[in-house]
Amino acid sequence: LGGSIGIPFSETWTFTGSLNTARDAHTATLLANGMVLVVGGVDIGSVSSPSAELYDPATGTWTVTGSLNIKRQLHTATLLPDGKVLVAGGYNRINKILESVELYDPATGSWTLVNELNTARFTHTATLLPDGKVLVAGGFGGAGTLASTELYDPVSGTWTNTGDLNTPRVVHTATLLPNGTVLVAGGINSNGISPSAEFYDPASGTWSATGNLNTERYAHTAMLLPNGMVLVAGGINFSGSYASAEQYDLASGSWRPTGDLNTGRYQHTATLLPDGMVLVAAGLDISVTALASAELYTPSGATPTPTATPTPSVTPSPSPTPTPSSTPTPSPTATQTPTATPRPIPTPRLRPTPPPRPTPPR
Repeated sequence: LGGSIGIPFSETWTFTGSLNTARDAHTATLLANGMVLVVGGVDIGSVSSPSAELYDPATGTWTVTGSLNIKRQLHTATLLPDGKVLVAGGYNRINKILESVELYDPATGSWTLVNELNTARFTHTATLLPDGKVLVAGGFGGAGTLASTELYDPVSGTWTNTGDLNTPRVVHTATLLPNGTVLVAGGINSNGISPSAEFYDPASGTWSATGNLNTERYAHTAMLLPNGMVLVAGGINFSGSYASAEQYDLASGSWRPTGDLNTGRYQHTATLLPDGMVLVAAGLDISVTALASAELYTPSGATPTPTATPTPSVTPSPSPTPTPSSTPTPSPTATQTPTATPRPIPTPRLRPTPPPRPTPPR
């Protein structure tokens, strides 16, 4: 797909400055001041991290900020209307599957613990709705792959359950569309990698199906572009083409291929910048190596903002390439995971193919 089949794409990718710490299974959030906040994940030593850092698009460089109260990976991070960032759920070796939630204050660079999720989960999604609430959907919990969803109200600081997904899924994406609905795409469940997509209607609290992806994938990213299209990039699929990307057209309910990433990756992040470009950062490559590299996607009609030539602020010390035997976290205990059904959750250090039947982090 993408540039590999000779389609003349105008969109391109270019490298930018490297993170201070190589990581995957982290989050990235665009702040009100134009900076990008990267939080947690698994570092190059295969350990869940509480660290966080900020990316400055003007210089292409990264600086360290305050650390989380609880180290975590495979969590979510959402910018709230008041400018704070809500981090929910995730996983680590000590606490296992997390229901804990904390808020980041950009003014102080510090974190505060707040009310917990109703259901502990990781590899879920979190989406800010037009009314200011946050929709958390799917993921992996103590009972396995989840179809459950819940809403966070920043005014009351509480969580309430809402309608279930039609298809339980983990490591999927969720994107708020211009019409106020939420598009959930891809992921994996007991039936394998899914190309399916569905909409959440906040007015009714229900879900309905839409067109499938061209390429089934999980551990990818999805970003709403200024032109109303949704860019899906990277991820794991049966073909092993981790660099492929495609765009969703809300008007037609269909997907089309777009330019490939320079570096195929999964469990990375994607952030829309003020100039309309998309920053893709870190993740894992096809050899299951943690990446510190980042690149920029230029959609049709976007004009890149000139910046100084970026250079990495810190170069991580070399370490052996991770192998499937050196997973970042031990498997959940028997009380946390079902034994009757498959557990298709990607392990951040597990080679996903063939065929991709990864197991939960330990």
